[in-house]
Amino acid sequence: MPLTADQQAEIDSARDQTHATRRVTVPALEEILYSALPVLDHGFVRVIDYMGDDAAIVQAARVSYGRGTKKVREDAGLIRYLMRHRHTTPFEMCEIKYHVKLPVFVARQWIRHRTANVNEYSARYSILDREFYIPAPQQLAAQSTVNRQGRGDVLEGREAQRVLALLKEDAERNYDHYVEMLNEREDGTVLDEGKSGLARELARMNLTLNVYTQWYWKTDLHNLFHFLSLRADAHAQYEIRAYAEAMLETVRRWVPAACEAFADYRLGGFALSAKALAAVKKMLAGEAVTAESAGMSAREWRELMAALGR
Repeated sequence: MPLTADQQAEIDSARDQTHATRRVTVPALEEILYSALPVLDHGFVRVIDYMGDDAAIVQAARVSYGRGTKKVREDAGLIRYLMRHRHTTPFEMCEIKYHVKLPVFVARQWIRHRTANVNEYSARYSILDREFYIPAPQQLAAQSTVNRQGRGDVLEGREAQRVLALLKEDAERNYDHYVEMLNEREDGTVLDEGKSGLARELARMNLTLNVYTQWYWKTDLHNLFHFLSLRADAHAQYEIRAYAEAMLETVRRWVPAACEAFADYRLGGFALSAKALAAVKKMLAGEAVTAESAGMSAREWRELMAALGR
């Protein structure tokens, strides 16, 4: 994830500034504030701003006037209770803003989460960087034969080399044509003074989906947890999961008690349907239970057995 000298200087300048405040701050998150956390080959995640901490969740739940006098252990217990019983409103009192650089095809998957404020870099006004996501060889996989939206076996040898070559060749060729149609280089200099060039809003449609875009993404903690529960899951697409995992690390720094409860009840937990719960009770009583006797579909039964390690 190479940053330009100007980009790094801008980050360093922001990190050198300090501001006196009566607002709650979190030292562990302040340590990485504005820093670019690398993701994929050219992407990153940066925390730009935040509001609240674990105590703010507790304060909202108790509707107290100050930060309270309860012990940290008691606060953590309340947070776990809120998470366990899905009392989501107190988590909405905390907000965070990220600067994310990501491939366009990941952005189009990400934007399905319509619970955040988003402002994306506009290729109508600016020229996109000559940067493309090229998967690492271990991420090149064939289509799964059992999951229509998943990956199967990893490609190897000449087949993998050919795919990588095509991805790089197509991205570079299309970007060259993009610049040619613009009649303008990345730095804004004109290629041919005798040509006017195509409008940026039209020239961009020729770019491949692995070109990088950027956006500011602001959300509250409740909706961030929902995003992470889906995108940090092992079944999520690798590329968006890489971003979710980087963001999860920032959340651990920001609200450690809430993040621990989230990891326990959401990421590491498993929700039982009424039929699944009845089946588990019968198993504990020593009864033989099958998918048919439990009234569950084959897929639901497999998922239950996998969760139970059976």
